[in-house]
Amino acid sequence: MLEVRDLEVGYGAITALHGISLKVETGRIVTLIGANGAGKTTTLRAISGLLRARRGQVLLEGLDVTRCAAHELVARGLAHSPEGRMVFANLSVIENLRMGAYLRRDAEGVKRDLEFVYGVFPRLQERLWQQAGTLSGGEQQMLAIGRALMSRPKCLLLDEPSLGIAPKLVQTIFQKIVEINRQLGLTILLVEQSAHMALEISHYGYVLETGRILLEDRAEVLRTNARVREAYLGGG
Repeated sequence: MLEVRDLEVGYGAITALHGISLKVETGRIVTLIGANGAGKTTTLRAISGLLRARRGQVLLEGLDVTRCAAHELVARGLAHSPEGRMVFANLSVIENLRMGAYLRRDAEGVKRDLEFVYGVFPRLQERLWQQAGTLSGGEQQMLAIGRALMSRPKCLLLDEPSLGIAPKLVQTIFQKIVEINRQLGLTILLVEQSAHMALEISHYGYVLETGRILLEDRAEVLRTNARVREAYLGGG
């Protein structure tokens, strides 16, 4: 579904990604873990067209989309739920969700997808006309994911879905990610600082360190890797 080849990205004179490569197979959840500043968010922003790569390629279903603008990638089936949620604070929940479908012209399909989002996140349906900025952190995260789903993506990029959320809601968010993956067969690339939870729900994982891929393997193998356990899973 998604492939990154030798991707290099920088901010001015600073190189943030040093030629990283990764693959996300269709229908899988793949996680990218690493410490703050490792380059996880930069990777997602480069894939989704928000940052320009200095070199390397991004391929979506085998097609080179490296130079595509962000809105073109949405039209091709790539959606990005960003770090910090970035909901439209002054718009209502339903207006935010409809913004996710702004490129679509299939009214019946949009209606069906709204019903799907309500089924996954019932709390959003309860707050349809509430301003998004007044929602809790967890509710805003549900809205950000729901908004991304409204573009009917083939591949979903999720950046730090647990960030700033009450611990009791984090488990719910991760359960919903698994539910979306299983019900829609949706391919997901997940960036998450909570490495333990991310590896629990993922099929495959990459460990990013200072802009380089340090390790990659099946998620269950990474969970038992001594280096990963010490650095990201609290030892043991």
